[in-house]
Amino acid sequence: MNNLLEIKNLYIEAFFDDQWQTIVHDISLNLKRGEVLGLIGESGAGKSTIGLAAMGYTRHGCRLASGSINLDGQELFDASDEELRRVRGSKISYVAQSAAASFNPAHRVIKQYAEAPVQHGIMGHKEAEKEAIELYRRLFLPAPEKIGYRYPHELSGGQLQRAMVAMAMSCKPEIIVFDEPTTALDVTTQIEVLAAVKEITEKMNKAALYITHDLAVVAQVAHRIMVLRNGRYVEENETRKLIDNPQEKYTRELLNVRSLREEKSIHDQMDVILEVEDMAATYTGNENVVEDINLTVRRGITVALVGESGSGKSTLAKVVTGLLPAINGSIKFLGKELPRKLKDRKKDDLRRMQMIYQMPDTALNPRQTVRQVIGRPLKFYFGLKGQKAEDRIRELLVNIELDPDSYIDRLTTVLSGGEKQRICIARALAAEPDLIICDEVTSALDQLVGEGILNLLQDLQNKTDMAYLFITHDLATVKAIADKIVIMLQGKIVEQGAKKEILSPPHHEYTDKLLASVPEMDPDWLDNLLEKRASTFFSSTT
Repeated sequence: MNNLLEIKNLYIEAFFDDQWQTIVHDISLNLKRGEVLGLIGESGAGKSTIGLAAMGYTRHGCRLASGSINLDGQELFDASDEELRRVRGSKISYVAQSAAASFNPAHRVIKQYAEAPVQHGIMGHKEAEKEAIELYRRLFLPAPEKIGYRYPHELSGGQLQRAMVAMAMSCKPEIIVFDEPTTALDVTTQIEVLAAVKEITEKMNKAALYITHDLAVVAQVAHRIMVLRNGRYVEENETRKLIDNPQEKYTRELLNVRSLREEKSIHDQMDVILEVEDMAATYTGNENVVEDINLTVRRGITVALVGESGSGKSTLAKVVTGLLPAINGSIKFLGKELPRKLKDRKKDDLRRMQMIYQMPDTALNPRQTVRQVIGRPLKFYFGLKGQKAEDRIRELLVNIELDPDSYIDRLTTVLSGGEKQRICIARALAAEPDLIICDEVTSALDQLVGEGILNLLQDLQNKTDMAYLFITHDLATVKAIADKIVIMLQGKIVEQGAKKEILSPPHHEYTDKLLASVPEMDPDWLDNLLEKRASTFFSSTT
């Protein structure tokens, strides 16, 4: 079978430190129809850069230096802009890592779906809308007939990511580049998207590049896996062979990474940092999105807030921080009740409670350098300027394992997703808070870097006795860092308690579903799970 995509001896350069420097070194790969190639490696490995290069595209500040990119017989390396416009979307499409930063906030989701097939002359707007609704249904989006008529900000992170997968499929391309498509998804929703990827590639005979930092996820969909590091090839093999018998030390490190933390006992003598009682909130005034919330966070403790996309985890965080005022209940911080609105809170209350957001692309000002981003809270809260501010910024960069000399003057737009999130963490640490609300802070990071961030947060907690409210859909992260687990479903807390108590059976029915949905390092795991679910459904209907 002929290769649908063939990349040979590809070099890509980026302009920094006043010169062009190579960031992708001599990469070659091929992809056949109906095949999925997984690209895996740590942040900055070049995975997304190579995925975009497959479309003949590079980000601002980068360029294709040499090599060949052949898509179904057409050379893209030196193709004209007009030739590339005809190819992108129709023959090859892209699912971005950050859906929130990729949608136009001024247009409804379904209108953005229809744009590509209409522009390419494939179908009219009405027909595109009908196909969108069917794809939304296949991707298990709620109310598929209605959800496309919402604006992007009205969808949860997981819903928006699935809408982007549907949009990438709108022109029925031969190849889809999936760039971390399940990063923002909870484990139960992740299963549905992975199942959809398998259906697209197997039943529709499409090819895909699947970019991820999660080996257990890519093992479910990829026929082959290529491991990358620092823009260089490490090794490649069939999925099962690579998992069972990795040849390189770096691959073995990726396979073996797991965080474990010391057990902490939670007792009533610990100071209460945050206490939420009978809290409820709404976006519309008609229907509560979270209600009956009772939650306590003690000093030096990490409370993990877990639930599927749309369960209210991030909304709860917005209410606690005052970004979304509560309509009922109280929020006490360090023993005193906080005003419900952010604008009514004191400056020191703002300093002591910091938040790290889920999407670093939208949380950082693209016009600011790293120095400006981290320096702003130092000036705002402590009045630090000049050399004192410079020294503290460099200290914070060292803490998050970024070289100060190399990163301090970079714009955030030239950083990888993982590097951007680490800058967000440094910005929060700059305020020297008592509580940090971490909203999916490791979801955009590869496993090794995520491990380092979790270890960093744990070390900081041990030294400072900070508390964390850790919002995540990754149960491996929960097991690694949590002292207490809170399970949310449809805006309510269904179960909470010490980690050992929640993870030990018997579980609440929903907790059991979450635990059963965590991917294992077995290429057959997803197929077996889907087969089991189908069998259970068939049995229940006969």
